[in-house]
Amino acid sequence: QVQLVESGGGLVQPGGSLRLSCAASGSMSGIDFMGWYRQSPEKSRELVATIASGGYTNYAASVKGRFTISRDNAENGVYLQMTNLKSEDTAVYYCHALYKGTSYWGQGTQVTVSS
Repeated sequence: QVQLVESGGGLVQPGGSLRLSCAASGSMSGIDFMGWYRQSPEKSRELVATIASGGYTNYAASVKGRFTISRDNAENGVYLQMTNLKSEDTAVYYCHALYKGTSYWGQGTQVTVSS
């Protein structure tokens, strides 16, 4: 059974920072891609950032320069460092893993940016 568990969400003021973590458990040796997506009530789920097993990264234009994705291949973990947060970053953030052609999703963690 493969599970992705996120942590690190919360309430932060505009301009603040948060770090999201995601840990994959189960038999997942060598995950191809890991990443973060987000969904708000006004929008459908959208890509935030992804990182390949070799370290290649991809970011949504709206977060480039403010967010940094990283991963720990040995621990099957992926992280999202978010800085200079804006109100439009408010959403539920989901961890995603692509493993042997199958997508896996975490349960989501709420990030709220508000003064």
